[in-house]
Amino acid sequence: MKGKHSKRTSKTDWKRIDALADSEIDTSDIAPLSRDFFKNAVLRKPARLVKTTIKVDAETLSWFRAQGDCSRRLNAALRLYAAAHRV
Repeated sequence: MKGKHSKRTSKTDWKRIDALADSEIDTSDIAPLSRDFFKNAVLRKPARLVKTTIKVDAETLSWFRAQGDCSRRLNAALRLYAAAHRV
C-alpha cells in the first residue's frame, strides 16, 4: 500500500497471535464449508477502479479519512447508493 499509514495504533497483541500454533486457534464459530459451497462458489474480482476528481464537502471527506482507506470506503458507499437507486 502506498501513501499514508493509519494513525491508529492496533490494540491487538500481534506477537502473541504470531506465536500461536494452528491447533491453538479457536475456529469453533466458523461454519464448515461443504463441497456444495465450493461447487456453487463464483470468483468475483473487484471492478477496475477509474481515477477521477470529485468535489466533496470538507466535513464528509474528514469523516471518511478518519475511517481509514478513504478511497475504498467512498467507493463502497457510492456503490451502495447507486444499487439502492437503480430503476
